[in-house]
Amino acid sequence: MKLQRLLVVIDAEHQQQPALQRAVEIARQVGAELHLLQIEYHPSLEGGLLDSQLLDRARDAIVRQSCEKLRTSVAQLSDEGFRIEVDVRWGKRRHEEILARVVALQPDILFKSTHPSSALRRLLFSDTSWQLIRRCPVPLWLVHDAEPRGHSLCTALDPLHSADKPAALDHQLIRVSQALQAALGLDADYLHAQAPLPHSLLFDAEVAQEYEDYVTQCSREHREAFDRLLAEHAIDRAKTHLLDGFAEEVIPRFVREHNIGLLVMGAIARGHLDSLLIGHTAERVLERVECDLLVIKPDDKG
Repeated sequence: MKLQRLLVVIDAEHQQQPALQRAVEIARQVGAELHLLQIEYHPSLEGGLLDSQLLDRARDAIVRQSCEKLRTSVAQLSDEGFRIEVDVRWGKRRHEEILARVVALQPDILFKSTHPSSALRRLLFSDTSWQLIRRCPVPLWLVHDAEPRGHSLCTALDPLHSADKPAALDHQLIRVSQALQAALGLDADYLHAQAPLPHSLLFDAEVAQEYEDYVTQCSREHREAFDRLLAEHAIDRAKTHLLDGFAEEVIPRFVREHNIGLLVMGAIARGHLDSLLIGHTAERVLERVECDLLVIKPDDKG
């Protein structure tokens, strides 16, 4: 995984910019260039009774002012020697403008701060972070707080692909984590959460009698798949964890107990209807974790 070009979404609605702070920390360590992107939009300047040329001039003025303000705010970083480019755009659908910039720039990582989002907003597909989780083609680093929780990362693996993820994605997650470990000096853990069918859902008496055998077999299959995956990589087995329970419950608990600063997870693109009815594991985990989240999509190049 390269760390040469970092794209950072600047959220003008918030004074604090955790995503920028995290990207600066990484750029300071590895010498990466920073590309800052801010999206402006005001409904009052979208159609209405005003002349279209007046509207265009008003939008252009806002973009110019915001661009100058952003350049001023990061001038100290430029003076320190950071390579910084600033881009301010006008757009009603923020995530679409971000994705367009991602396609054009091809950054190694996209950084964005996260903010509390209600279930209703997610239901209406109106929150940028959730849209980017589903659609961003490059690694997406969602920054929880300006100050990192710890200097360690944890990678959530799914060797049996119960979440319908392609098999190669687990290897990709490990490679990304090892690259971050080497480049940023992070301590790395690797975990897999397994959750057999709850006993309470087994209504057939004959099946219920065989439940313990089922649990044993299920656990064996998960362990064997986890071991096969890990065997293909140079990983200290003391840093690997096979945990019992649902991922959205087990992973946040592990993050809290081990003071994890970055959680690395894989996600696949699905249709909006699937996301509405089911939701990705990454989305459900994000609701509960209090650390940064790095979301990785399958890489066709392997």
